[in-house]
Amino acid sequence: MSAAGSRIAVLRCWFEGNSFCPVPTGLDDFRAREWVAGAEAPAFYRDTATEMGAVEAFARQQPDCRIHWLQCAAAAPGGSIAADDWQQLQLSLLQPLRELLARERIDGVYFSLHGAMVCDGELAPEYTLLAAVRALIGDTLPLAASFDMHANLAPEIAGLADIVVGYKTYPHIDMYDTGWQAISLLQQAIRDGHKPCSAIVPAGVLLPSHAMTTASGPMAELEQLAAELRQLPGVLDATPFGGFAYADTPHCGASASVCVAGDPLQARRLADELAAHIRQRAARFRVRLLDPQQGIAEALAWRAQHGGCVAVLEPADNPMSGGIGDTPALLAALLAAPPACETVFCFIHDPAVVRLACELGAGATLQVQLGGRVSSAYGAPVPFRGTVERLCDGRFVNEGPMERGLACDWGRSVVLRSGRIRVVVTETCRSPNDPAWCRMHGIDLDTVGLWCVKAKNHFRAAFAARLARIIDTDSPGPAALDLTLLPYRHASAARA
Repeated sequence: MSAAGSRIAVLRCWFEGNSFCPVPTGLDDFRAREWVAGAEAPAFYRDTATEMGAVEAFARQQPDCRIHWLQCAAAAPGGSIAADDWQQLQLSLLQPLRELLARERIDGVYFSLHGAMVCDGELAPEYTLLAAVRALIGDTLPLAASFDMHANLAPEIAGLADIVVGYKTYPHIDMYDTGWQAISLLQQAIRDGHKPCSAIVPAGVLLPSHAMTTASGPMAELEQLAAELRQLPGVLDATPFGGFAYADTPHCGASASVCVAGDPLQARRLADELAAHIRQRAARFRVRLLDPQQGIAEALAWRAQHGGCVAVLEPADNPMSGGIGDTPALLAALLAAPPACETVFCFIHDPAVVRLACELGAGATLQVQLGGRVSSAYGAPVPFRGTVERLCDGRFVNEGPMERGLACDWGRSVVLRSGRIRVVVTETCRSPNDPAWCRMHGIDLDTVGLWCVKAKNHFRAAFAARLARIIDTDSPGPAALDLTLLPYRHASAARA
C-alpha cells in the first residue's frame, strides 16, 4: 500500500526493574513520570529527546501518516511491579489497541519498550506484552519494537517483532534517534508491503554496566562492529545489548540483535557473530573501584593539585539502576572527615525530612538521621545537624542531552547546610543528571570543590565536560558492583 495513507498505532511501556531493590514500583510511579494517551501525547512529547518525541516529529513531517497515540507509560527505575499493578498495566496498554482494531484499520504498530522490566509472577514481561500485541494484530501486520541498551531480551521476541532496534549510546543520548529509526523502518515496511525480520542471540554473559559507556572501552568497540554490520547490504539494524544485571529474570544478560530486509539466515548469522564478540570482551567489563573513603581522598588530592570541581559517584545506589537513594556509606565517609572546600552531597531520599524542613522553613536548624531508613541492610543512619538553606518545588525541564525538553515534577526537595557541606534531601528518588536540577537547588559547579552524587554513567552526559574529574566508588547498595553477592534465583547467564 501507499505510505501516504498509513495508520500506525503507537504505545510505550518503559521501565527498568531492579530485583534487589526493596521498594516496589506501582502504577502511581508510572503516572508520576509518563502516563499519556490520545491528544495529550503529542503535546507532552513535542521537542523532547525521546523515542516518542521522534514519533511526534515524524508525524508532523508526514502529515498523511496517521498516528494513533495509545497508552504511553514510563516509570523511573525501581523495584519489582506488584502482580495486581502488572495486570492493570497490561490492561491499560492492550485494551485501547483492542478497541482501536475493532473500529478501524491500522497498518502497523510501534511499541517503545525498555526490555528489563521485573514484575511479581511474570518472568518475561516484554515478551508477554509483545505476544499479546501480536495476537491482537495477527501475523500479517508489521510490528516494530525499540529497546534500551540494557534490555534483557528473550530470543523469542524476534519471532513477534519484525523490527527490533536499540539504543547505541550510553549515556543514552540517542533515544530520539532510536525512535526515529523504529518508526521510519515501520513506515518503509508498510510502504513496501514486505516485512523485515530480526534475530536475537544471547551472549551467555551477565555484565556489570559500570564500564559499559560507549565513549571508549569494550562497548565502544562493540558499537563500532555493529556499525560496520549496518553497512552490509540488506541489514537495517544491528545492536549489541549489554543487558541489565540487576533484573533477575531467565533472560537477564547481554545479547545481540540484527534486523534485515528479508533473509532470516543472514539475521541469525550476523547476530551470532555480534554475540560472539560480546563474549570475547566479557572480562573487560569487570572493573575495580575505590571504596567511598578512598574515592573522597583521591578526589581531594586531585583537586589540590589540579583545581576544579571533582565528582565522586555512588553507583551502587544510583536511582537509574534501581537504587533507593538511602544507602549511607558515601555520606558517612564525607561527614566523618569534612573537606575544607565547598562540598555538595546529592542526595538522600527522605520525604519525612523534606516535610519537616518545609514546615520549619528556610533558616531553621534541624537535627535528623539521614539514610538507612528504607533498609538497614546497607548501613546505619547518619546523624546530621544543619540549617535549612533552600526549599524547592521539584519542577524543571531537562536541558542536558539526555531526555532534553522533558518536563519533570519530582516533588519537593530541600538543601541542608552544615559548615561547608550542603546535602540535598528529596521527596522522590531520582538521579540528579541534568543541569536544570542543579540550578533549581542553587548548585553552581564553578564554586563547588567536591560533589558527591548517587549516580552512574548517565550523569556523564550532562556533566563530564563541566567537571575536572569523575571518580566512581563502590559501596553496599541494590546495584553494587560485585554481582556474586546478589541472591539470583532466575538468571542463568555466566557472571563476568
